[in-house]
This record gives sequence, C-alpha cells and structure tokens, in this order.
Amino acid sequence: MDLAYLRAHPEHLPAFLTHQRIRETPVSGGSICVAQRLTLEDGASVFAKSLDDAPPGFFAAEAAGLRWLRSAGAVAVPEVLVELPSLLALEWIEPAPPSVPAAERFGRELARLHRAGSDGFGAPWSGYIGRLPLDNSLFSGSWGEWYAACRLAPFVKLSVDGGALSTVDASVVSRSLDAIAAGSLGGDEPPARIHGDLWPGNLVWAHDRAWLVDPAAHGGHRETDLAFLALFGGAPHLDRIVAAYDEEWPRADGWRERVPAHQLHLMLVHTALFGAAYRSAVLSLASAIR
Repeated sequence: MDLAYLRAHPEHLPAFLTHQRIRETPVSGGSICVAQRLTLEDGASVFAKSLDDAPPGFFAAEAAGLRWLRSAGAVAVPEVLVELPSLLALEWIEPAPPSVPAAERFGRELARLHRAGSDGFGAPWSGYIGRLPLDNSLFSGSWGEWYAACRLAPFVKLSVDGGALSTVDASVVSRSLDAIAAGSLGGDEPPARIHGDLWPGNLVWAHDRAWLVDPAAHGGHRETDLAFLALFGGAPHLDRIVAAYDEEWPRADGWRERVPAHQLHLMLVHTALFGAAYRSAVLSLASAIR
C-alpha cells in the first residue's frame, strides 16, 4: 500500500494493518486514542489514531471539522486520508521546534481562518470534545445566548452529576452563565470559523509553521481560540502569536475581561471528564465573570 493507493481505497487500511503489511510506530496522540505513525511502501508516512469503542460519529465529527477548517485555505490543517468509525488517518506532519517566525505566521493565519466565518454558531454535524458530545445545533441569535446554553450549561450539569461540582458550586457558575447570556460582557460578533479546542497541545509545530489538529470545530467566537491558547502554560511564543493576530485582525475592546468566560468552557469540560481536580479553576474563572 502506497499513498496513492490509500487515497483511492481508504477502506482497505484496516485490512493492511491487520495483516501487518504496514510498519507501525507508536507516537504521542493524547490520552483517548491509540496513535501511530504508519510507514507505507513508498516511504510516505501517515498519522493514524484509533479507538475500538469510539462513540457513534466520533471520528466523523473530527474529520468534518478538519475538512471545514482546511477548506478556508487560511491555516495549515492536515488532509484527511481515511475516515472510518474506529479509525482516522491524516497527512503526516514532520515536527520541529517552535520558532518565532512560525508563531507569527500562525497568528496571521489564525485571524484569516476566523474571518472565513460560519453560517451560524454551532456546526452542521454532531460534535465531540474528548469523548463528550457537543451540542452543535446551529443558532442564529447572539453568541452569549448560544455559548451559555450549548458550551457551558451542559458541562455544568455533567460536572454536578459526576460529583466534581456541588450544587452550591453550580449556583456560582450559573450566575456567570446568566451574565454571558445577557450580553453584559460585550464583544458580540458574527460567528467565526474556529478550532474550538485550541489548547497548546493541539498545535503541531513544523519547520516553518504551526498546524491545527484535534479540533472541535464550529462557528463560535474568535476570542475562544485565543483564550484557549493561553491555558496550561500557554503556547510557545504566545506573545508573538497574539501580536501577529492583532495586526491582522484586532480584537474588540474589552477582550481581556472576556478571557475567563471563554476559558470557562474548557475547564468545565475538564471537571466533567476528570473530576474535582479542576474545581478551583472553574470557580476562579466563574468568579471573574461580571
């Protein structure tokens, strides 16, 4: 099997893997999926991730998001080569150390991706973030209403149900949701085309640019991607990324005050997935929202 054959017959990849006709090398791919570098007969490499008990539409959602982001022609996104219920194979990206020129290029490209826009908040496919479903129902109202209802409230409930947040905690967080839904934070904009899960681990650095991987892509607020990049220690050369972004498309006044609202979504995902270890982060962010 070479790359041309794989593109023509993606459904054959599992059979070739089963019969060990492809060299497989384990690589880092997150905590959910088994990730491998596949070396084909022509020497080409492919990145493959698999999950035996994948939820329905799990890889289809990721593939749809990758294709949608790639179709904007703005930022580097790997080509989807194989999309199957339990396996996704993508163009291989040869990693390299992050550099200032690559960071500045990424900042400009990210702004252009966001400008590509969306038909509404949400997406025309069912979404996932990690193993958790995302409500991608398309919405034509304000960002604050959509964000509170579809990106925050479901994960507050999951966090309470799982014991990560108490009912008292939930009431504190709910007050911040009310403020967001009411539009008191300002900064409402038309839906941008966003990655949706752009913490620093979902950037792959190559020799001349950064690539987007593992999206929870949808029409959302562009500040969400930028706020996520600052989490967990921040992306390499974050100051150069955001400076280049703002040169291409400056953020609206008040963006600093909105950062906690944007970061709250991912922290609630963490309490829903991983438990009370992230409780203090959720409450700190919620308390900063007025």
